[in-house]
Amino acid sequence: MKLELSTQQKTSQAEFRTFVNEEICPRASECDRNEFTPPEIIKKLAQHGFLGAILPEAFGGQAMDMITYGILNEEIGRGCSSVRSLLTVHNMVAHALCKWGSKYQKEYWLPKLASGQIIAAFALSEPNVGSDAKSVETTATLAGNAYILNGQKKWITYGQIADVFLVFTKCEDKPTAFLVEKNSAGLSVKPMSGILGVRASMSAELQFNNCQIPQENLVGKLGFGFSYIAATALDYGRYSVAWGCVGITQACLEACIKYTSERKQFGVYLKEHQLIRQMITQMIANVKAARLLCYQAGYLKEINDPNSIIETSIAKYFASITATKVANDAVQIHGGNGCSSEYPVERYLRDSKIMEIIEGSTQIQEITIADSGYQDYLLANVAPGLEKKLLDEKSIFLATNKSY
Repeated sequence: MKLELSTQQKTSQAEFRTFVNEEICPRASECDRNEFTPPEIIKKLAQHGFLGAILPEAFGGQAMDMITYGILNEEIGRGCSSVRSLLTVHNMVAHALCKWGSKYQKEYWLPKLASGQIIAAFALSEPNVGSDAKSVETTATLAGNAYILNGQKKWITYGQIADVFLVFTKCEDKPTAFLVEKNSAGLSVKPMSGILGVRASMSAELQFNNCQIPQENLVGKLGFGFSYIAATALDYGRYSVAWGCVGITQACLEACIKYTSERKQFGVYLKEHQLIRQMITQMIANVKAARLLCYQAGYLKEINDPNSIIETSIAKYFASITATKVANDAVQIHGGNGCSSEYPVERYLRDSKIMEIIEGSTQIQEITIADSGYQDYLLANVAPGLEKKLLDEKSIFLATNKSY
């Protein structure tokens, strides 16, 4: 079967690439050095509708199909992984609210998120909790008509500038999600710096000290926090990150083709050396393979196929380890220059390593993908009459196995 983008998707792809080349690429290294995303870049993302990319038009969103949204993430990831991270976490919160928010929450928050009037951040990780997301230590207690939050969150992408946080807690010992505005009494935000990669993503630690929020800021129901709300957000986050990794890999490939066409060693251009050509060949093959896995995941999301969840994990797994390998080779090809901030490949390598950790580490994905493979084997070899039971078990597995 031949995979071909629609005319509209091709047009969008060209528009995204132009935007990234003009607005993001020229400032990406500066953003990385300063560990800061300029407000004007965020404003331009909002003006182009990218912050409401997946929201319905009824709320002011772009209602992008999943393939187009993926291409957007690839192009922005090609320019700057930090800026792409904003697209990721903002749309994770927007999508979760769109699916699980109350009528009031949708009508009040979604238009503001779509327009970029407010910025949202996803607050799950804690100092003692990463992959084991269900063990969060932050608590919420109902007191009258308000909830009181206590605890700490860490590694919160764009937490320094977010206007609202989707915060995951334990309430009555049940995983529960809340919307917390940045000006809530009892919430303090501490900027983080010196991170290995995605340095311009303006990460922060959040401290909740008897932070009081209105009862109507509960998202979904008590106990919905992880298996429903976080699972919904993280699935879309993994999809965004997977495409962003394709963007990193594409950026490495383009940088290496340019460099090896201009740099001479031993009297010939680097591209004339066979081992260099081998590395370029592997880059080309790997970026195409990663992109095709992302297309597959996006297509299944578009038709609401439940297998899109595991296919997204596979895409994220392969694309992230590929990005790290390709970025490592890109630095090697550039030699000493590859270790200098004057060339972007050192940033690509640092950013790519972060991609293997966020939205489900490489090892967590390996556990999830292998478990799914064994379940598929059982389904293919099941005794007559047990198909429905195993299918139901796999559906539960896909819906609940969402370690961060």
